[in-house]
Amino acid sequence: MAMADVNGLSLCYEIRGATDAPTIVLIRGLGTQLIEWPNALLDGFVHGGLRVVVFDNRDAGLSTEMTDADPAYRLEDMAGDVIGLMDHLRIDRAHVFGISMGGMIAQHVAMGHSARVRSLISVMSSSGNPSLPQPSADMRARLVESAESTEALIELNAANRAAFGSPGYPESREERLAAARRAHARSLRPAGVARQMRAVIADGSRVQRLRDLSVPTLVIHGADDALVPVAAGHDTAAAIPGARLEIIAGMGHNIPESLAPRIVAIVLDFIAR
Repeated sequence: MAMADVNGLSLCYEIRGATDAPTIVLIRGLGTQLIEWPNALLDGFVHGGLRVVVFDNRDAGLSTEMTDADPAYRLEDMAGDVIGLMDHLRIDRAHVFGISMGGMIAQHVAMGHSARVRSLISVMSSSGNPSLPQPSADMRARLVESAESTEALIELNAANRAAFGSPGYPESREERLAAARRAHARSLRPAGVARQMRAVIADGSRVQRLRDLSVPTLVIHGADDALVPVAAGHDTAAAIPGARLEIIAGMGHNIPESLAPRIVAIVLDFIAR
């Protein structure tokens, strides 16, 4: 892993794959870290002929932690971080793949910097359309729930991974606990999660702006997503001219190792076309 000075911040990043291969930049969701990408996804993209760039968003992982005293940032600022990282790495154009909040950031990269985007891949994300179905009260509560001790926080994280996860691609309790422990040991930033959430809420609807997009777009969504209901995937694809939509049965709001090869195959086929 390395650090890049971008827009007055430090972003932690990692690269896999050949230097001369087409680049795909992966953007994480709310409060999550680059170590949480499944190896089957990263290696699958590399074996498929891509150079893979992953990084920690601002306020997450090992990238710069903001404070409540800093000016509030927006999703377009986080999209600017992506472009800044591409500039740092001398990447002229890239496929941009984002999950959940990362999908929203990826949409902003495409809307604001279309000349830098080979394709947009929006996964388990949303257009911000206020008329879309919302998650249940229990799912919303899980986003802000906390615990006092380290072990209780890890147990809560593991339980949330099951609640948000993919029923058709289940992870064992041991897998979920191990992932929660790795994430907790590397970085814990509840205030950063809250600031990122405020950026998502402040962004509002992107439907009208998405209708003006002219970049090749793939929308992937889980049929069993309890956090961002599948209607959001249909809505995003309908808003973007020519977008391809892939709904995956059994997929929830995550990409477990067992699901990653399916995602890789869909993305590589889309890029090839």
